[in-house]
Amino acid sequence: MGIGLVDPILPAIAGSLEASPVETELLFTSYLLVTGLAMLVTSWVSSRIGAKATLLVGLGLIVVFALLCAMSGSVDAVIGFRAGWGLGNALFISTALATIVGAASGGSGAAIVLYEAALGLGIAVGPLLGGLLGELSWRGPFFGVVALMAIGFIAVLALVRSSDEKREPMPLSAPLRALRRPALAILAVAALFYNIGFFVLLAFSPFPLGFGAMGIGLTFFGWGVALALTSVWVAPALMRRVPRTAIILVTLPLLAVDLILAGLLVASPAALVVCIVVGGLLLGVMNTVLTEAVMEATDLPRSVASSAYSAVRFLGGAMAPPVAAALAHTFNDTVPYLFAALSVLLATFTVLLGRRTLAHIDDAGHGVIEDAEAILVGDAA
Repeated sequence: MGIGLVDPILPAIAGSLEASPVETELLFTSYLLVTGLAMLVTSWVSSRIGAKATLLVGLGLIVVFALLCAMSGSVDAVIGFRAGWGLGNALFISTALATIVGAASGGSGAAIVLYEAALGLGIAVGPLLGGLLGELSWRGPFFGVVALMAIGFIAVLALVRSSDEKREPMPLSAPLRALRRPALAILAVAALFYNIGFFVLLAFSPFPLGFGAMGIGLTFFGWGVALALTSVWVAPALMRRVPRTAIILVTLPLLAVDLILAGLLVASPAALVVCIVVGGLLLGVMNTVLTEAVMEATDLPRSVASSAYSAVRFLGGAMAPPVAAALAHTFNDTVPYLFAALSVLLATFTVLLGRRTLAHIDDAGHGVIEDAEAILVGDAA
């Protein structure tokens, strides 16, 4: 929820703090850049202090820096505090998936789908809550993040067991060495280009939409619902029938087409909303398929594979928002979406060229997906 909570107030921050769109987009850059770089050390940290302690430190840092953002008086201060927020984010997300996979009884496939279900639900609800709080003040969503992360902190403290953790200290160089594995390196580079498309759609779109905080929140609520639906139900169904690389090679070009249409139709808010929601459907499929592909790509510890992969992909997310804003300022609002589409096509070619190296991820057991669906249906009932 914290990811999307701030999205609806980007134009409001620009107006209230007299910041340009490029400066405002640096809120994403500082956050994602530090998140990506910090990913290189999170497995080293968690292997020494344990997963639970790492989760708690990460959530605690987010609470502190989100509160400082809410109390800031300048865009430069918010950008700086978002960097600290990114450090907490790295410690949390790099450890969360590995912890869930380790605790789940249905195997890695079941755990990943459950993880994506929670992520999708949070991404859907976050912008809606952000829009409601943003109507009161641009500071409101930051205080909302403080409350949500405090709830998360208490939940981890009370519910995550640490007594049976098996700690195997990882060398500091483990994530960098992991990127020498060809399959993981290919997926990481593809994700870097894919994340450019993802964050242009997420972080730049609030500006050309021209809506208030509530309108942006409702738009990205629809986007998040679409993302959740496909990540939880559509992606597992596809992976049961179609090789993972084939899904990626079909979904990425469709996303590129959607981004091109968003650029060509950017002057029409209604058309742009449709493109954003359709983009959510495609992003949901990609997120689940890529995450599971990374978990199956190597025999490395999941925390190391996740850290190495995420360090690279977040660099794409870090550069995308300010580049998109600069392109819009220099040319027009169409060009950022064309830039995003080109990046997504580069992701497609990366996977296509490495398809032989990735052949083994197509053979990883599809049975766990069926287990995951059974768990989700049982929970829903």
